[in-house]
Amino acid sequence: MAYTTINKSTDYFDTNLWSGNSSTQAITGIGFAPDIVWGKNRTGTQPHQLLDIIRGANNILTPNTNAASLADSQILNSFDSAGYTLGSQDQLNDTGQTYVGWNWKAGGASSSNTDGSITSTVSVNTTSGCSIVTYTGAGSVATIGHGLGVAPKMIIFKRTDVASDWIVYHEGTGNNSFCYLNTTTSKSADSSILNNTSPTSSVFTIGTTNGLNQGAAIAYCFAEVPGFSKISTYVGNGQGNANGTFVYTGFKPSFVFIRNVDFASNWNNFTGKIPGYNQINDILQPNRNAAQNGTFAFDMLSNGFKHRSGDVMDRNGNTHIYMAIAEAPLVGTNNVPANAR
Repeated sequence: MAYTTINKSTDYFDTNLWSGNSSTQAITGIGFAPDIVWGKNRTGTQPHQLLDIIRGANNILTPNTNAASLADSQILNSFDSAGYTLGSQDQLNDTGQTYVGWNWKAGGASSSNTDGSITSTVSVNTTSGCSIVTYTGAGSVATIGHGLGVAPKMIIFKRTDVASDWIVYHEGTGNNSFCYLNTTTSKSADSSILNNTSPTSSVFTIGTTNGLNQGAAIAYCFAEVPGFSKISTYVGNGQGNANGTFVYTGFKPSFVFIRNVDFASNWNNFTGKIPGYNQINDILQPNRNAAQNGTFAFDMLSNGFKHRSGDVMDRNGNTHIYMAIAEAPLVGTNNVPANAR
């Protein structure tokens, strides 16, 4: 599949910051109608909130818990043409608190996909390599259509009808291992998750595990797009300071999602849009409801990112998986200078 050059990353992924007001509030200024919204209170301990266009604005998933989908009309009221409207609940809109939203453009209105043995419902953006997939598992090995046209390198799964752990497939850990999104457990070997089968350009395979294949489930699928996203691994050197591991992405990152898979540790989200300069010390951790904290030191550069503190995200000899999304690509006709932060 030939990729379409993305000249402006914020047409497909954008981060926005806001302050709560405990009332209805329209969040605007996003460069598209968002189809996935992942929000978090930066200064408080409310859970992460994850919503998507297929399940609808009133159906919440919390990445730091194993809870089933929760219906709540006062967290996010609607998806809008350049943002969304918040309700009055404190999860995303408490007076005196500040928030971040990570927003992806998928394909808008959903459609049926019959590429797999189970018919799925999908919202797909093949340009940016992002698809939302819902399906209902029946317990036996099955294939599910994702619509991307290329094999996704990372899939975040969640059973939505009952309490069940989040499961993350990443190409870097293979088709017989996975990590939980909502815990600190290091990677686990289990061939029944994807039936020891890597995703293809049209489908992913689910095995017999209840977490993916015994009821209603969702899969957020991400393919790598040169100049816009990088989904890969690195091995840490543990040195920190000026000698920490540098990871080349080919663009200035806007968002970096990292996990050490060989050691019990947290997931970590770095956001370039949070005010400040290198070093970045403010992170949010998807498996925790904790407020933004400054535990780690990290540089976002014009062509990648570099570790500065020799911490668990750069642990010597350990493999780390990540997904990075561009702020300023180094390809195409983009006119935004790709400067370090």
